[in-house]
Amino acid sequence: MFKSITHVIYDMDGLLLDTESLHEQVNSEVVNRYGKTFNTAAKMAIAGRSTLDSARILVDLLQLPLTATEYLVERNKLLYPLYSSAKVLPGTVELIQHLANHHIPQAIASSSSRHHFEMKTINHQQWLKLFKITTLGDDPEIELGKPAPDIFLLAAKRLKANPEQCLVFEDSVAGMQAAIAAGMSVVVIPDAVFDFRLFEAADQILGSMTEFDPQDWGLPGY
Repeated sequence: MFKSITHVIYDMDGLLLDTESLHEQVNSEVVNRYGKTFNTAAKMAIAGRSTLDSARILVDLLQLPLTATEYLVERNKLLYPLYSSAKVLPGTVELIQHLANHHIPQAIASSSSRHHFEMKTINHQQWLKLFKITTLGDDPEIELGKPAPDIFLLAAKRLKANPEQCLVFEDSVAGMQAAIAAGMSVVVIPDAVFDFRLFEAADQILGSMTEFDPQDWGLPGY
């Protein structure tokens, strides 16, 4: 049994929606043009980061002959047409629906910009309506992106929740660090290729949302 929870906050990319496979496909294609490889280290380095931060990290890490902005122009031409095909990851909608049925307030806290979020979620409006709050990376009230706690603290404030009462679901090291810095509990569901030892600071590490038992956190059971 973990700390009793009253509010739940979710990351989106790689946690609710499988957009990470789309990003991996496109990043690989772009960096290959310059004789580089988008490997696990690169994938780990940008996971959970904002769009511009991710581009800056990639350009620097792989020593690409581009600015971060130029990289994003190339990437977005390939990525944007794919966004609407993003699939829901197993167990996520079932949990969101279950908690909504029991009136547990839920929020999304995603590093995505509003424009990107709308493209990714265009075919997922039905379950998105179950969220009370959606806080995104380009919100003017957010000073610093993950791993800073700003986005989670803002989501909690808008939910009118104490951070200690919030459970965050994340898939990245940066997201986990942001949740911990916000004083919240965190369940991490990492990509299978990541070294799970990097997530030892999390309260719980799962292989899939289907493994999550709400009763462990004082939430209504299935």
